[in-house]
Amino acid sequence: MEQAELQRSKRKPTESLDAYDYYLRGLSAVHEWSQAGNIEAISWFKQAIERDPNFAAAYGFAARCYSQRKAGGWMIDPAHDTADAERLSRRAAELGWGDALALCTAGVALAFVVGDLDSAMTLTDRAVALNPNLDLAWHFSGWVKLWSGHSEEAIERFEHAIRLSPNVPHKFTMQDAMAAALFVTGRYDEAFTSSKAALREKPDFILALCIAAASAALCGRPAEAKEIIARLLKLEPSSRISNVHEKYPELRRPEHFAKLAEGLRSAGLPE
Repeated sequence: MEQAELQRSKRKPTESLDAYDYYLRGLSAVHEWSQAGNIEAISWFKQAIERDPNFAAAYGFAARCYSQRKAGGWMIDPAHDTADAERLSRRAAELGWGDALALCTAGVALAFVVGDLDSAMTLTDRAVALNPNLDLAWHFSGWVKLWSGHSEEAIERFEHAIRLSPNVPHKFTMQDAMAAALFVTGRYDEAFTSSKAALREKPDFILALCIAAASAALCGRPAEAKEIIARLLKLEPSSRISNVHEKYPELRRPEHFAKLAEGLRSAGLPE
């Protein structure tokens, strides 16, 4: 009984009510998926860390904010953001080796922002093993699988994440992730359907617009592809084939990005 109580106490995120309050505010802000919300979320998570320097999940989510910042195209100082993401991720892993939430958020930041896929795989796989009911663990481990070249396994993990939590606020990010994985495996009709589902949840989601337009073009829906490109250019007038990697950095592998560029070119995105 004594050992069980010790393990239970270790799973408590923090003893500080102030730290936990700041953490919850950070979660609310990060789910806005906006530049302002991202800045606010990092501030809240870092305030939580100030109140409790051993709060592993706060470190993990602060690191995860930098992956969101990169995905949103909101990085102003990439060198600083990358270094801070790595510092926060390593500390989250050090403090939270038994905390699935800390590990999966740290892992996705290490993969996407820092580029350390090996460490990210270790952390996200452990997160899934620690808590098989945590949707974010499956979601983020799916991205790491995709970036590591394991596309079919990524699809399985994204499917599992969506099944676990069909009504979470960040569902559109899971649908976009699924669309990306389907796209790179050549399943363009399914990728189009998944990206359209993400856009129903968040119509201005640039990442889903890119996949939707490219998928539509490559599966024989030229009129829909052009309409989506028009929406993309209205939101981001500077979007071009030459800078699409900045707009959709999730497709990191050259062969995946080349296929995205081909689809967007067919859809009518200017060079």
